[in-house]
Amino acid sequence: MDPTTLSTIVPSHTALPGLDVRVVTDLPDDIEAVAVPVTSDGDVPDSLGLDRDALRRAGFTGAIGSALALPVPSGPVLVATGIGEGDALTSALVRDAAAVFARAVPRDAALAVAVPSDAGVGVGEVTSAAIEGILLARHRWSLRTTDPAEVPVSRVVIVVAEESREAADEGVRRGLIGTRVSLLARDLATSPAYLLTAERMAEVATTIGVPAGLEVEVHDRASLETLGCGGLLGVNRGSAREPRMVVLHYRPEGEPSGHLALVGKGIMFDSGGISIKPGDESHSQMKNDMTGAGDVLAAMTGLRDLGCTAEVTGYLMCTDNMPSGTAMLLGDILTIRGGKTVEVLNTDAEGRLVMADALVLAAEAGADAIIDIATLTGACLRALGTRLAGVMGSSPEMVSQLEAAGATVDEPLWEFPVVDAYRKELDSDVADLRNIGGINAGQITAALFLREFVDGLPWAHVDIAGTAQAPAEDRWIRRGPTGFGARLLLETAVGFEVPSAE
Repeated sequence: MDPTTLSTIVPSHTALPGLDVRVVTDLPDDIEAVAVPVTSDGDVPDSLGLDRDALRRAGFTGAIGSALALPVPSGPVLVATGIGEGDALTSALVRDAAAVFARAVPRDAALAVAVPSDAGVGVGEVTSAAIEGILLARHRWSLRTTDPAEVPVSRVVIVVAEESREAADEGVRRGLIGTRVSLLARDLATSPAYLLTAERMAEVATTIGVPAGLEVEVHDRASLETLGCGGLLGVNRGSAREPRMVVLHYRPEGEPSGHLALVGKGIMFDSGGISIKPGDESHSQMKNDMTGAGDVLAAMTGLRDLGCTAEVTGYLMCTDNMPSGTAMLLGDILTIRGGKTVEVLNTDAEGRLVMADALVLAAEAGADAIIDIATLTGACLRALGTRLAGVMGSSPEMVSQLEAAGATVDEPLWEFPVVDAYRKELDSDVADLRNIGGINAGQITAALFLREFVDGLPWAHVDIAGTAQAPAEDRWIRRGPTGFGARLLLETAVGFEVPSAE
């Protein structure tokens, strides 16, 4: 296997090859493991052949996150899978429970999930969440040459009543799309920076984007100079590799219901530049600093499949941020697309510089609203940890749409205020503004910086600095890059409603 090939960096995510997922009304004979949902407070299903006391003695409570595989003399392994209190089930809890079930059977076994018609959540929602939970929990991108202890799932069967089959089929379809975009974002962020360069990211976008119905436009250094994208070019100055701006365009059939722009930070590796980062484990993972751009690309590959009615334009702002004799220096003044000047006081505050160019271009293109997404500030990570992303914006409607989408796909957001009084911290004596504020509220001053470039359009900013990387395995999230944001953006774009003018 040649690890420098495009197919190694990004496996085909168009159809999740080798995966067999189907809906049936009777359990097939060749199924090897069956999830048996067990609540924490109700009757135990007779099929387990055990009462609640026996399960408790084995350490199983029925809470979300608990699972107990019960080998039987013949037939499939029965996996008691905790779903919590019976009247509190949600699609997010189903996704969590399905992930725990999948991990309880780490080998390549044919898995089955029975979806009851009276679960309190729609059959389609349950099915979609179960598919995502199982597949996201078991997938891992790797270049290892030894066999892993756990392998991806290759066959999943959803068992439903005949009257629920149509809803379950649609749930499978949506679940596979959500899985596909999330895994693409995750795999991109996991790829080593020497493989996934800015140039290679553009190749990936073309290879995957065009079959997904996207127009793909790639801008190299010469083109960026013509466009006056001084933010991206300034950050790229220390690199031995060229930058790339990739513009993706999705056009729905018929008259668009609106025009949404998505801007993604694509720092392929962030050394910090001249303001170099320490060499610890956290900063060794700065290959994931392109997660925002990966999320935008991944989300847009699902727009046509989910019938998105809005026009969507995506901007992937890609370069690495390296120290060298030609690197951007402290005190340098960059001219962003559109003419605003920025004094650089910290070269490790580079994400906002590359996105500023794209925000101006999105406004010039006449977008009805703009969303940017980035692994932007340590302040957001320290404030919210690794479970929630921060959201800020000029448009309460746009923020609300993102929050609703995050609740649906279980990629939750917490809104921070955009405090106008902090804007003075960005004042510069020699330029229109500087690229950092004071030592406090860094996530808010970063948002205030970005707001300077949206020309008053409805805008929201998503800071995924904490959620892009998981320190440990958790539910359907693997340790390492998470792809957080891809399903969030997809859900937001599909349900996009043009916000009122500010």
